[in-house]
Parts: sequence; structure tokens; C-alpha cells
Amino acid sequence: MKNFEFYNPTRIIFGRGTAPQVGNELKKIGQKFLLVYGQSHIKKTGLYDKVMNSISDAGIEVVEFPGVKSNPALSHAKEGVAKAKKEKVDGILAVGGGSVIDEAKAISAGAVSEIDIWRFFTQEKQIQAALPVCTILTIPATGSEMNGGMVITNEQTKEKFGFMNENLYPRFSILDPTLTYTIPKDYTAYSATDAISHLIEGYLTHEDEWAPIQDRYVESLVKTIMESTERIMKKPDDYQGRATMMWAASLAWNGLGTAGVGNCQIPNHMLEHPLSGLYDIAHGAGLSVVIPAWMKWALKQNPEKIARLGRAVFDIGQQDDTEAAQETANAFKAWFDKVGSPTSLESAGISHPDFDELCEQALSVGKIWDITSYSKDELKDIYELCRA
Repeated sequence: MKNFEFYNPTRIIFGRGTAPQVGNELKKIGQKFLLVYGQSHIKKTGLYDKVMNSISDAGIEVVEFPGVKSNPALSHAKEGVAKAKKEKVDGILAVGGGSVIDEAKAISAGAVSEIDIWRFFTQEKQIQAALPVCTILTIPATGSEMNGGMVITNEQTKEKFGFMNENLYPRFSILDPTLTYTIPKDYTAYSATDAISHLIEGYLTHEDEWAPIQDRYVESLVKTIMESTERIMKKPDDYQGRATMMWAASLAWNGLGTAGVGNCQIPNHMLEHPLSGLYDIAHGAGLSVVIPAWMKWALKQNPEKIARLGRAVFDIGQQDDTEAAQETANAFKAWFDKVGSPTSLESAGISHPDFDELCEQALSVGKIWDITSYSKDELKDIYELCRA
């Protein structure tokens, strides 16, 4: 096991009917908050009324900032920064999925700085402080409710960048599984893919020669996410399935899975960000396209770990590592197909991909994330594998 530091200050409030606690929790932090949410979903489900009633009862003032899209846009985040500064809020309340929480984090950093927030994403500047962020999660997928990460898309350049910073951990996150009952089947599938990707990235790329704690942590969580997703697909209001999926998605990207494994990389995210940045597809949909393709490419260099994952998750019996790794890539693709997440560029709605632009953007993302071992030709080979 390698040296590591683990830090996660986010308090989780988990369970049925916990959303109305938000007012009293906010009162411990401040008196005025920017309420960030998406389109109309939380109003249709009644969550908006529950939140507003709780806030009102607690004597909290809110300034509403709706309109976050599924791939949060830089221009909208900048509008939020301006509004937070003008209203002099004490913190940000994000009610929604990972996109809403990510944009709330960008706003929280920009609200206490005069720096153009895009310069944080390009790593030209580092975040030194941020307003407190609090969340009510409605779509479990990104883990943003329990980590210091955020992602945003620059609509002008079509670049989608993300990073981690310890100032961005939410103060608290409310996770009520009943709020996820109305997630459509396609986004349920995308969410599962996203959570799985967070687990397997470090698992397949870490440098530790023996990491049984983290490896088994990942293997069991991947199986659990798959099992709970299949339950949800059959019965959307299956509380146990929703609760299990919700907590597993948070555990997938809160720092525990990679604690002690040493250096690791996230190549599938490097490959996917250009897809959703250029073509505005759901992040999870892009990942289900990329993951089997990347595995088929990577097994030529290092089939052993992919083979182990397949044996643990899919009970693959093949003894030859290369053949087992190939079966693993096929098994992930078959499972993504089964739950309704796309597994090819065509099925993701990308009929005429610009491979040169995808590669250039992947190289840019890789440079920021210190993933520099991939050549443009290698990236193109992987994107070509995404066709089928």
C-alpha cells in the first residue's frame, strides 16, 4: 500500500424524508443562499415546495438561480457568480444531480474571487477559497455530493474540463432515495455507467502491486451498482434498489477507492469529455461508448487487471488473461446494452464524429490531468473502436 492522505469533510444526511431538514441545516451556516437548480424537474416532483417550505420555516432567505443544463455551461455559471456577488449570499444550495452541484461549486469559487472561473479549469489559477456549498441530491451518478470535484463546459471552445479542489467539498449533502424514483430509465442507466467508471478507472490504472482492500472495494461496488440498477429497471420505486444505488454512487468517487493505490489515471474520462463537450451527449452515455473500446485497446498492453475485473464481476472462467480481458470488455458492453446505455458512437447519436478534433481535445484534457502517455494516433485508434 502506498502513502496517502484521505480527506472528506462532507456530512451525509441519508434516508427517506430527509429533504425537509435542509432549512435547519442551512441555518447553521448562514442566512442567505443562492438556490441553484435545473429546469422544471424539482417543481414537477414537489421537491421545490418541500425545500422552500423548510427554508421559510427556518427563516432563511434564498435567491433563486435555475436553468442548469445536463452538461453545465460556463456562461451560465458566470451568470451565477455575478448574481451571488450582487446578492452577497452566505452560501450556495444545489438541488439536483451532479451537473447542478458542479455548477454550484463553480459559482461558489467565483463568488469570492475576481478571477475568471475558466482559468481555474485550465489550471492557470488555483482556488484558494469558496462559499459553502450544500446539496440535495436528486440523481446519483457523479459523486459530486461527496467530493471536491467539478466539471464544466466552455460552449465557445467546446472544451469540457474538470478538476478537484479541497475547498469544494459540500458542507452537507442530503440523500433521500425516494427523490430518485422519477429518474427516467435512460438516465438511470447513464448514472450507473458514470458510477462504475469512477470505480474502474483507478482500479485498472493504479501502480500498487498488491491492493486487496481497494481492489475488492471496487469489485464489490461495481457488482452492487449493477444489481441495484437491474432492480430499479424492473421497479422504479424499489426503495432498497434506489437507496443502494444512491449510496454506492457516492462511495464510488469520494476518495476511498483510490486511497493507498498510488498514482492512477482516468483515461476513460479523458476520452469521454470531448464527446460530451463537442456533441452535448450525457456524460454517462459517452462513458458507456468509451469504456468497452478502451478496454479492447488496453488489454493489448496489460490484460491481467481487466481479466481480474471480469472474473470478479461477471464470473468469467477463461484462464487466459488476454481472452478473459476480451470477454470482460464484451461483458461490459453487453450490460450497458442491457440497461439501455449506448455502446457505439452511432447509438449515442454521433453519426459523423470528427476524430481529429476529439483527439486534440483529449490531448488537452490529458495535459491538464497529467495523462500524457497517449499519442494522437493511439487516441484515434480507441475512438475508431467506438464505432462498433
